[in-house]
Parts: sequence; C-alpha cells; structure tokens
Amino acid sequence: MIQEYMIVKSNRLIAQDIWEMVLAGSLVRQIARPGQFVHVKAGSGFDPLLRRPISIAAVDRKNGALTLLYRVQGKGTRLMANMAPGARLDVLGPLGNGFPVDALRPGQKALLVGGGIGVPPLYELSRQLKAGGVEVRHVLGFESAAHAFYVEKFSTLAPTSVATVDGSWGTKGFVTDVLAAENWAFDCLYACGPAAMLRALEAAYPGQRGFFSLEERMACGTGACYGCVCRPKNDPTGTASKKVCSDGPVFEMGEILI
Repeated sequence: MIQEYMIVKSNRLIAQDIWEMVLAGSLVRQIARPGQFVHVKAGSGFDPLLRRPISIAAVDRKNGALTLLYRVQGKGTRLMANMAPGARLDVLGPLGNGFPVDALRPGQKALLVGGGIGVPPLYELSRQLKAGGVEVRHVLGFESAAHAFYVEKFSTLAPTSVATVDGSWGTKGFVTDVLAAENWAFDCLYACGPAAMLRALEAAYPGQRGFFSLEERMACGTGACYGCVCRPKNDPTGTASKKVCSDGPVFEMGEILI
C-alpha cells in the first residue's frame, strides 16, 4: 500500500451519474488481485474530510494505469468528475483482499453477477479468469438503460445478460430473475452489489462455492477505525467481527452475515 498523487489520463461520463477515470502511477505495480480498491481524496485540506473507497475496474500494467468507475453522489465524487486530464488525484492503495482468481482451474465455469456500482470490479476479474482458461458468464443488473455501463465491454469477454428494474434493457426485474429463467450450471459464483442482491443469491444457491464483494461506507480504509465492521456467521459467542476494508471486501460465500 502506498499513497501517491496519480495523474488523471482521462475522465468521462459513460452513463447517468457514472464516470470512468483512468489514472497513471507506480501504485499500479502493487495491485495483486481483482476486487481490490483505492481510497481517493478529492479536493484539498479537510473539505471533504474523508476519502472515498472506489473499486478498481481494470488494470493496465504495461502502461502503468488503472481504471476507476464511480458514481457521482456527493461532494467528493462531484469534485472528481470535474478533474481534467493532467490533474493529480491523491490515491491510497491498493487496499483490501480481492477475488481469488486461482479458485478455478482451466475449463471450469464461473458465473459473475453484478448490481449497479458493484459491476466495476467484475470487469478485471472476468479478464483474468478468461486469461486463465476459465469459462465465464456475466449477469449485470441496473436501474435502467440510462444507468447501464460497460455492457459492451463485458460482452466482448463472454456471454452477458442484463436486467433492468424498469425493463428498458434486457430482462425486466433483477439479476435473480435472469438466473431463475436460465438456470445455468457453474462451479463458482462471484458477485458484487447491494446487500439485498447478495442475500438473494445466497438464498438461491445454498452450499454453492462463491465469493461476495461487499459495498460499505469506510472512513480509514485500512482497518484502524472499525467503521465498516461485519459479523461472521460461525460465531457462537456473537462477539467476533471482521472489517470490510481490510478483511474484505471479498469474503467467501456464507462466511459473514449480510
């Protein structure tokens, strides 16, 4: 983990409230797994005070660059959206434990399920699974077609199904509606998205091997503040805890209470 002022190479709006930012810097060399994140500080001084955790969507080691996909919803992300190429962004990372790409052997099947802003880390995961000879399928859920992003990029990697709440793209409803209709066989499930989605997947596939990446508000991003605590399922005392930022954000399916 390092703190670095990374250089903004590009920054563009790609869907409603969703921006794609490409950053360059030496931090890229330390990224070990898809699903890790960075903690960024937009603005100056103490306004805004806290950093923003943002998943790493893609890694370009050859050019020393990484891609962030972020949703503008507060002051920090609005400041990020106003950054032009050549600007410097204060970045801390890479942080957290990512998805285990080596959980599958070549020829095995992976199902990747993403919801909303939980979609970004699955893109680099899919690229690395494909490079390792794993057969991949994607199911992506969005509020509407206007909010959908990276569908074409996912589709170039593997078969991709889309669900939108309003039915403006793909299946009307949720990712679970797509999964119930298709009933695909797979060896491992990888998912990132809202807690309700993850709970639904856990209920739909009891005993299935899988890994979930949790979305959580974080203050420090390093495990020091205990601001993103979750509870393990196998805890007879009810006193154990895990931190999403440092123990996660990726956990084995069934490991924690969602």
